[in-house]
Amino acid sequence: MNLIDETFLRLKHENKTALIPFITIGDPDLDTSVDLIAEIEQAGADIVELGVPYSDPLADGPVIQRSSGRALFHKVTILDCIQVASRARAKGVKLPFILFTYYNPVLQTGLEKVFRLLQENGISGIIIPDLPIEEDAEVRASAQKYNIHLVPLVAPTSNERIRKIVSGAKGFIYCVSSLGVTGVRSDFFSGIDQFLNSVREATDTPIAVGFGISTPEQVKRFSKLCDGVVVGSAIVRQIEEAGPLLKSPERRREGLLQIRDFVRKLKG
Repeated sequence: MNLIDETFLRLKHENKTALIPFITIGDPDLDTSVDLIAEIEQAGADIVELGVPYSDPLADGPVIQRSSGRALFHKVTILDCIQVASRARAKGVKLPFILFTYYNPVLQTGLEKVFRLLQENGISGIIIPDLPIEEDAEVRASAQKYNIHLVPLVAPTSNERIRKIVSGAKGFIYCVSSLGVTGVRSDFFSGIDQFLNSVREATDTPIAVGFGISTPEQVKRFSKLCDGVVVGSAIVRQIEEAGPLLKSPERRREGLLQIRDFVRKLKG
């Protein structure tokens, strides 16, 4: 069984909701990303999204755009991000990894190579936000071949496409909580509860909600409606603010503990 499936099944038996943090790999550097993953697990996270830095991240707001810029300055590639997963495993990290990447890095590297490396380096899923379901047949075939879950995104504007998008989905359904790009928000799409219910009615696959969730209160609210909650920009912003500490040999541990404490509070 895929590790993502095992995690959601265990949490269901425990009547718990998955906390799924997102970090941009290579921000501020690859070594720190490995350590951050370990700290995030210690904080109680259940799954982690490994964000591949990209020059034109259409779905991402300014916080993640800046983090991509910092990683790209050090020439971090999709292959580096996949290797970070293996390094985290070597440190004893057990939680499932999901690679979050736009399609171009996958295409440039080669589908067969990417999915083989995902399997070899202990990554259980992949999210490609700019790959529509109408064009994902080749990617889906590669994912199935290597037992990697291709996680689909559904948005409040998906409407009649919801059933088509979730049909045959593996891992979980990523429900976009807001209209627009990622980023910290105080308000969400007014019909969010109805939207999540619509997705729930269309599938037996676990559903997770993300985009804009940033506080323990918001995590708690959405935990009542979903099987998983994704927090991205809020954590990436914490990493950005802790940058001076993370780059200092003397205070690096302090910076790592700040991130761990933030994730622990989100977990509740």
